[in-house]
Amino acid sequence: MKGFSVEWLALREPYDARARNPAVLDAVVASLKRYPSIRIVDLACGTGSTLRALAPRLPVQQNWRLADNDLSLLARASSLARPAGVTVTAVPLDLNRDLEAALDGPIDLITASALLDLVSEAWLERLVIEIAARSIPLYAALSYDGRVELGPTDPFDAAIIAAVNAHQCTDKGFGPALGPMATSFTIARFESLGYSVIHGASDWVIGTDNRDIQMEIFAGWASAVRELGDLSLADTVGWLTRRRDAVAAGRSSIRVGHVDVFARPMGTR
Repeated sequence: MKGFSVEWLALREPYDARARNPAVLDAVVASLKRYPSIRIVDLACGTGSTLRALAPRLPVQQNWRLADNDLSLLARASSLARPAGVTVTAVPLDLNRDLEAALDGPIDLITASALLDLVSEAWLERLVIEIAARSIPLYAALSYDGRVELGPTDPFDAAIIAAVNAHQCTDKGFGPALGPMATSFTIARFESLGYSVIHGASDWVIGTDNRDIQMEIFAGWASAVRELGDLSLADTVGWLTRRRDAVAAGRSSIRVGHVDVFARPMGTR
C-alpha cells in the first residue's frame, strides 16, 4: 500500500477519534467485555491510532498484533506508551501479498482504520472470506464513502469532488480501489455470509478554526485532481486558491463522509 506521512497521520488522528461512531464502538466493546483477555490484530496499523482509540475501553489484558508494511510507522506504533496490561507485537507485513499470515493464530478481533476504501474488490473479497472462514469479528472504522460538504460553496466544488472520488478508485497498491463503494460492498458480503453487521456514519466535521488540516486536505485533493487530469490546471489552481483564501479568512468548513462497520458471526460474542 502506498504510504502516508507521520505528519499527516498525526494531524488527522484527533478528527478520526472524534468521528468514530459511538454506537458501533459501543457494540465492539460490549462484544468483548466479558472476556478477561483479548487478542487483536490491527491491519495497516500506521502509528497505532486504532489501539489508542480502542484499548482504554477494552478488558485490561490485551495483546495487539500491529501489522504494516511501513517499518518506520510500525516502529512508532509499537514504541508509544500504552495502558497497563496491553502488550504489542509489531508484524512487518505486506498485506497485499501476505494477508493470510496476518490472520494466523488465535484472534478475538480484527481491526482496521481508513483502509477499506483503499483496497480493490478482489482484495476485500479475500479479506472477507478469510475472516469468515475463521469466524472472527471485524471492526473497520473511518472508510471514506464519497460524501463531502464544503462551506462556503464554490462553482467548482462538484467537479473537484467528482474527480477526487474517481481518483479514490485508482490503484493504491492493491489493484483498482473500491473507494467510496467499499463499505457497502463490505456490509453486503458479510451479511451474505451470515454475519451480523452494525454500521454508522463517522464523518469528519472540520470547523472554521481548523485551518491546518483544511489546507492539507485541499492541497491533497488538488494534487489528486491534477494527477487524474479531468479538470484543467487553471480551474484546479483557481479552486485551490479560493479555498485557501476562505480557510485563511476563517470562513471555511468541511464535512467528509466516513462509515464505521462492526461485523461479527451470528450467535457469537
